[in-house]
Amino acid sequence: MPIAMATILVTGTNRGIGLEITKQLAARGDTVVAVCRKSSDELEALENVRVEAGFDVATDGIERLTVRLGETKLDGLVNNAGVLRADSLDELDLDDVRTQIEVNAIGPLRLTKELLPHLRDGAKVAIVTSRMGSITDNTSGGMYGYRMSKAAVNMAARSLAHDLKGRKIAVGLVHPGYVATEMTNNSGNVQPEDAARDIIARYDELDLERSGTFRHANGEPLPW
Repeated sequence: MPIAMATILVTGTNRGIGLEITKQLAARGDTVVAVCRKSSDELEALENVRVEAGFDVATDGIERLTVRLGETKLDGLVNNAGVLRADSLDELDLDDVRTQIEVNAIGPLRLTKELLPHLRDGAKVAIVTSRMGSITDNTSGGMYGYRMSKAAVNMAARSLAHDLKGRKIAVGLVHPGYVATEMTNNSGNVQPEDAARDIIARYDELDLERSGTFRHANGEPLPW
């Protein structure tokens, strides 16, 4: 069951999946702290949304966000911000690999750690990951930086699930599907609003029993 009138912080909210998650959470009555590097008109127009722009999960400047939050307590955190740079072994840019690891893997870990004082006991932490981070599921190779970054964040979430169990904070990993957003050049077969709906469903059912699991947005367990 969803948390009634919860306060949930979501990252990467100015467009795509993050914007749709923000819309749907706000529409049902939750208060959303919408964190992004740069805001958008569509984000600014939403009710029940507190926009915090100018924050990049890949930099230590995220510490400023904790100051901005003041005494705000969070019932949930959705680590959605991410970056994808297509690469192959023949055209491998190691700077792109580092960027993806910094944003997709270290970013959620950094943000979750910084926000621990603001997370209530019993809160939920969701990380939007990808099945491309599954070692078992890698049958085609390539996409080095993205695959490595998502495999790393999956491991981080597994450790967080153990370390935060004492505070009854559940941690979940959700693969949204192949979503048609700017990140994928709108070539996906899932629309952002549908991906957001399913991610929220997985967030709502997240509990300590499911903490540390890796699931498709449709609820299917995914292999590591």
